[in-house]
Amino acid sequence: MTNYKFNESVRIDMEDVALVGDLAIPEDALGLVIFAYASGDGRLQESNRFVAEHLQRSRFATLLFDLLTEEEAQDIKKQRDITKLTQRLIQTTYWVQKDSRTAEFGIGYIGADTEAAAAIGAAAAEGSEIAQAVVSYGGRPDLADAVLPDLQVPTLLIVGGKDEAVLEMNIQAQNQIQTIHDVELVPDATHKFEEPGALEMAAQLATDWFRKYLKRGKQHPLHQNQP
Repeated sequence: MTNYKFNESVRIDMEDVALVGDLAIPEDALGLVIFAYASGDGRLQESNRFVAEHLQRSRFATLLFDLLTEEEAQDIKKQRDITKLTQRLIQTTYWVQKDSRTAEFGIGYIGADTEAAAAIGAAAAEGSEIAQAVVSYGGRPDLADAVLPDLQVPTLLIVGGKDEAVLEMNIQAQNQIQTIHDVELVPDATHKFEEPGALEMAAQLATDWFRKYLKRGKQHPLHQNQP
């Protein structure tokens, strides 16, 4: 059973919108993993919470939040606006760095589908230097191909063995990453890891990656000039 210092919803105010997230901080947390979703209710989906709870049991704090409001998520163009999603993720990271509950933690990103591109974009943002590790599971890193060579943090790409189209996209993306990286296959799994044991394996791979590369304590100074 996981004991928590904090486990409640939080509000993240930005210039143009207020986002809602679920922040869970286990006792003696090792770091903070930020989950990003563009669906409007991604933080509530069972599969996403399963991965988050797996990380929490391994003493990682998690922040699950939606990069779009429910109204915005009705617009498919906004769901695919990687630039906007990336900027909101960066702003959320600044909020994390300034909040007393989370300021001490090293930060990692995790994302699926298009949100993985936003996670990669945020980690690679010029001058940001705000994350220590990134994990994509069933993600589309190809949508962030322009910044893949700029990544400077260890990056793990997890793909279902039967998700052939996305696997090819991840292999191509891997070839552009210059920093520490790896591609891990979940055998016989399709895109959403719905097969028995598949999501658990993906969650364990992500946990192992963060355990290896995400260290307690901030890696970089707070960006005082950011909103």
